[in-house]
Amino acid sequence: MLRATLVSLLLCGAALLPAAAPAAEAPAGQAAGGPAISGQATVIDGDTIEVRGTRIRLYGIDAPEAAQTCETSAGRSYTCGRLAAHALAERIGSATVTCEPHREAGGRKASVCRLGQEDLSAWMAAHGYALADRRQSAAYAGAESKAWAKRRGIWAGTFEEPAEWRRARLSADAAAGVRAE
Repeated sequence: MLRATLVSLLLCGAALLPAAAPAAEAPAGQAAGGPAISGQATVIDGDTIEVRGTRIRLYGIDAPEAAQTCETSAGRSYTCGRLAAHALAERIGSATVTCEPHREAGGRKASVCRLGQEDLSAWMAAHGYALADRRQSAAYAGAESKAWAKRRGIWAGTFEEPAEWRRARLSADAAAGVRAE
């Protein structure tokens, strides 16, 4: 059922979304959401990095959480959240990352972060380590579709969407009387 829903979203979901409005021109070195930040990055998880002491969420994607597990096509469980974080850390290495802030739906900040000219959100989606977050933007839906078609990363097996996994975990914690962090 989940796979059928995901296939439907991938094949026709992007066409249902309104076209993204072009970004406003910003001064050199400054994105529409504020000044760009550059430096070496520390990977927190598959869609969050830290640059010069600032925690930054990658714009337009949603990666599995660190504790989240997925299954391979053979049904073997693995920590896909940790794998996503590891892949991002390997991709970045010790290189300088530049992040341009944007506003997410709900007012939270997220940034388009680049390694040279390469958009890290696009790279994560294209390699199947993250889903395009269509609530923010349809910009990475094409990269996600290619990963799905090639059965890359999490698309090689089965998984629960990260947002659904977080909701289920919060519900389970609430039912158990655990306070969410």
